[in-house]
Amino acid sequence: MPSVPSSASTPSIPPNASTPSIPPNASTASIPPNASTASITANASTGSASPRPLRGRGAGGEGAPLGEFTLIERFFARSTPERQGIGDDCALIDIGSQTLALTSDMLLEGVHFLPDVNPEDLGHKSLAVNLSDLAAAGARPRCFLLDLALPRADAAWLEAFSRGMFALAQAHECALIGGDTTRAPSGPDSAGLLTIAITAIGEVDRDRYRGRSGARPGDDIWITGSTGEAALALAYRRGQIDIPEPARSACILRMDRPTPRIALGRALVGTATASIDVSDGLLGDLGHILERSSVGAVLYWPAIPRAAVFGGLPLAMQYACVLAGGDDYELVFTAPASSRATLQQLVGDGVGVSRIGQIESAPGLRLRDGEHHGAPLIEVNLQSFDHFVAPSPGPLGQASADVAALEPGADGHGDKTGVGP
Repeated sequence: MPSVPSSASTPSIPPNASTPSIPPNASTASIPPNASTASITANASTGSASPRPLRGRGAGGEGAPLGEFTLIERFFARSTPERQGIGDDCALIDIGSQTLALTSDMLLEGVHFLPDVNPEDLGHKSLAVNLSDLAAAGARPRCFLLDLALPRADAAWLEAFSRGMFALAQAHECALIGGDTTRAPSGPDSAGLLTIAITAIGEVDRDRYRGRSGARPGDDIWITGSTGEAALALAYRRGQIDIPEPARSACILRMDRPTPRIALGRALVGTATASIDVSDGLLGDLGHILERSSVGAVLYWPAIPRAAVFGGLPLAMQYACVLAGGDDYELVFTAPASSRATLQQLVGDGVGVSRIGQIESAPGLRLRDGEHHGAPLIEVNLQSFDHFVAPSPGPLGQASADVAALEPGADGHGDKTGVGP
């Protein structure tokens, strides 16, 4: 079974811990609104005391590790004459009557994908994660650039990789127009690491572009599809959990071949007030919307969609995968409450949308075990993925308020525009 290098930040199960197994007859029902969370909550309260906000990213203050998003803001964020620069899913450039959306993602062997990954799947995913950013912006894909650092020139591998990439490109009428190719430097005892970088370009409606800064108090929070299955697939591949079929194949498909929600992204133009794609984990990515919009939010745990396979798992593992697992490439967006009837009928890319929370004026991100205000607050300590600030180690699935996040497979730079540190 393939494994990720020992330096990866994902927690592992201690040698004396039993590997969790999902029973074949596991319940397919989601957690009911009145489900007890006492086994993993540090405290749950229905009072008016302000809860501790859920944590979504590394800090990087004096004496603290310099987190990924902090270093981008500190060293690379600059004012720009363009319509939009660093700090959103896409940069925006006005050219004549057109507005172009640009985004860039890098995938590194051993960090974003396993060394023995299926090359056709990798070709698909390399482009998909970029198209997902265009979907968040409501853009129409137009073309892309490809940069490759290859440890060796393997014709069979390249044939499969390009087949997967071009199949997705053709489906979205997105042409490869250039790029660069080089050989990855190798060490005395190892080949170089495969590195893939793609810059995708799309077109947006100039007067109806949505980014991360438009959320307002009272807006509903919605999500496309469901989250958590890709993180569960990673745990399976690391030998941390057993998953029966057909759930196993479904989770692996979500990890290896994510579907960029282009159709839904386009359908939300003019309705959504803010949007982001979920690459580093639901909490962390929603946190970017809250920060850019200067608002807070409450999420309703029972309303967050999850696959039936989660019905047989401990709540701690459900929280880790669904809220902070990453690699989902769904869209999280906000919209006025007046749009509920329209959005509840929205279907695209094979999935619908679910209302999972509400934007509030009070800062911070809160999680409740139900939609009504008196529902218990759930206190968890989760950190979405950051390349430079590793989550605290801990056993995956342990019933504890401190649950470390799984590493996402293929993003980790939410502020990807302009430069690519």
